[in-house]
Amino acid sequence: MREVTLRRAQQGDAQTIARLHVDVWRETYRHLAPEAAFLALDEASRLSRWRGILAAPEARQTVLLAETQGRVAGFGFAGSPSTEAFGERGEIRFLYVDRTCKRQGIGRRLLAALARDLRSFGYKSAALGVVVGNKPAIEFYEALGGKPIGRYVDPGPLWRSENIIYAWDDLERLIAA
Repeated sequence: MREVTLRRAQQGDAQTIARLHVDVWRETYRHLAPEAAFLALDEASRLSRWRGILAAPEARQTVLLAETQGRVAGFGFAGSPSTEAFGERGEIRFLYVDRTCKRQGIGRRLLAALARDLRSFGYKSAALGVVVGNKPAIEFYEALGGKPIGRYVDPGPLWRSENIIYAWDDLERLIAA
């Protein structure tokens, strides 16, 4: 198993995060997203978004990077809930791992670290949305104790996707997973 380190993302990481975001998104949603959404996703739009997130972080948000062998292998982003559907739970907004680094514990480590940060922000529970049909993500979150608690429609920015809400009502269990 490769040595993996986690660290907080900095402004200078925006390009790397944007590139990995696009690569993983295209692989994950190739058969789930409408073609127009797939074609609309580009690194420039993601770069703009990540520069904004990293330049002016909210008080209760975190962006973490997982690095191995001198490169970024994954990232996670968590913070306050973006939709009422999550209730009072902190939201895990993104958890992406490079396909060449999957099944090495990187996603699990990122998720636990995001949960620790959410706990430090005062949250007692966490939730995230998984696009309906994203079987690998569903299996991953269920294996880590996530429970489906509802659904919502994510408005975009690329397409209105139907999502299953997975929740952990005890952050301590997610941190220990």
